[in-house]
Amino acid sequence: MSVQVVSAAAAAKVPEVELKDLSPAEAEPQLGLSTAAVSAMAPPAGGGDPEAPAPAAERPPAPGPGSGPAAALSPAAGKVPQASAMKRSDPHHQHQRHRDGGEALVSPDGTVTEAPRTVKKQIQFADQKQEFNKRPTKIGRRSLSRSISQSSTDSYSSAASYTDSSDDETSPRDKQQKNSKGSSDFCVKNIKQAEFGRREIEIAEQEMPALMALRKRAQGEKPLAGAKIVGCTHITAQTAVLMETLGALGAQCRWAACNIYSTLNEVAAALAENGFPVFAWKGESEDDFWWCIDRCVNVEGWQPNMILDDGGDLTHWIYKKYPNMFKKIKGIVEESVTGVHRLYQLSKAGKLCVPAMNVNDSVTKQKFDNLYCCRESILDGLKRTTDMMFGGKQVVVCGYGEVGKGCCAALKAMGSIVYVTEIDPICALQACMDGFRLVKLNEVIRQVDIVITCTGNKNVVTREHLDRMKNSCIVCNMGHSNTEIDVASLRTPELTWERVRSQVDHVIWPDGKRIVLLAEGRLLNLSCSTVPTFVLSITATTQALALIELYNAPEGRYKQDVYLLPKKMDEYVASLHLPTFDAHLTELTDEQAKYLGLNKNGPFKPNYYRY
Repeated sequence: MSVQVVSAAAAAKVPEVELKDLSPAEAEPQLGLSTAAVSAMAPPAGGGDPEAPAPAAERPPAPGPGSGPAAALSPAAGKVPQASAMKRSDPHHQHQRHRDGGEALVSPDGTVTEAPRTVKKQIQFADQKQEFNKRPTKIGRRSLSRSISQSSTDSYSSAASYTDSSDDETSPRDKQQKNSKGSSDFCVKNIKQAEFGRREIEIAEQEMPALMALRKRAQGEKPLAGAKIVGCTHITAQTAVLMETLGALGAQCRWAACNIYSTLNEVAAALAENGFPVFAWKGESEDDFWWCIDRCVNVEGWQPNMILDDGGDLTHWIYKKYPNMFKKIKGIVEESVTGVHRLYQLSKAGKLCVPAMNVNDSVTKQKFDNLYCCRESILDGLKRTTDMMFGGKQVVVCGYGEVGKGCCAALKAMGSIVYVTEIDPICALQACMDGFRLVKLNEVIRQVDIVITCTGNKNVVTREHLDRMKNSCIVCNMGHSNTEIDVASLRTPELTWERVRSQVDHVIWPDGKRIVLLAEGRLLNLSCSTVPTFVLSITATTQALALIELYNAPEGRYKQDVYLLPKKMDEYVASLHLPTFDAHLTELTDEQAKYLGLNKNGPFKPNYYRY
């Protein structure tokens, strides 16, 4: 099996780092898959310079206020209106208690009259009361758990809600919590939310067929037995399904969040309750972020041998702070543009002493997660935070890679007027052919209603751009890192920050002009809404197979470099998701396979094919 080696020279430019005196990349070796990975992939039946500081982690502001009060369930009590003839506002009337308990009115002339009694009636909703009484207590509570919070300030809703805070403002680091098994090796917002998180995970499992199939087929062989995986990703219900799948395949896992605003507190609690050491909560501070990563890594008697990273922060932390531990790692799996760039930096500098899998540029990640996921979630994030209407709005999307393509397609379909900025002439030509006007940001910055960045670059939207924006312009980022919008330049005395709702800020200029900044320039969809579970199933399955491959690879198969996933693995991941659509693949005849020079079972495309 041929595995493509991505040479350092082919790596994308990283704006923050300049490396010199680098040796040329080595020739690509011909590599194969390990036996364990092949057995796990049996076809389904029926067919920055490492020395430089890491890019700032996606750290959101503290959570906003909690959800509104719960709707009342008890019947309302009403009073019969009092007669207007009583004239209680007349100052000359005096009140006396009647001998039989009623109230009397005494007029100035001495006449005593009995005031009409106030009759209290309990309004009965007989049908509803009878219906509620029919239901078992447990089921009734379960059916209402999504619509009624336990208090006016505590919400167990997902990231989809406008707020996700608790009336308990104590930092999780200061709490002493234990799960039902007595373990305290975790740090989450509230372990009592575990039941709600378990329901979220159960829902996600229904939309992640490939991971569930992989769990069922490979758990008997335990291809990850002995693997000690330390992970740093978004902690959502989908990640929980991945973690529990890795556990079913024999791995031990410890986990932190790569984005301090994307953690679902109830899901983190459910994982902790299930015995996973999880260190994450929604709304961590910068210090909390690195503390959580360190708690995952620095454990007495526990040496991780695999890294699953999203953004490179975990890899950077281990490389800088625990170099001896880093040398004992068997493999790294990285799924983001930012993290892959940082791996290439290490490789160029000759400091990458661990083989790494570039999942971000695998077909199943790039063409599905980046494109289709963003096509749906961009609208979701904008709607939930701003309640805006897209028809007729002028939008500029910075970057026309797979993420930019998805965003532009969604906005165009909603009737928005979409502009695109690009540095790459090939992507730029694609934007033009897709019907978008290619511009420089300076040309349209005064007129657009929404600015969206998705380049993976730094300072794409500068203070100069922000100063020139029209009033109420919405600014947001769809890239992994929070470096694309120069948010730091807005933290000056002359500008006023006004929190509107969770993850939504008004930044107000002295003349009254304001912009609407979402998630403080951090990843919009996972910070402000949710992402489609099914498409994350594709990425998560790819990550699981990459871990299996690297962990079981014989000594010397993978050198200290960055690799793309084998084409066969991409095709296998795709095939696991086809049954969901009742899709039926056509099979090559022997004659056709011979004519094309292919194996009937694939791979069907060469590594250079771009889809």
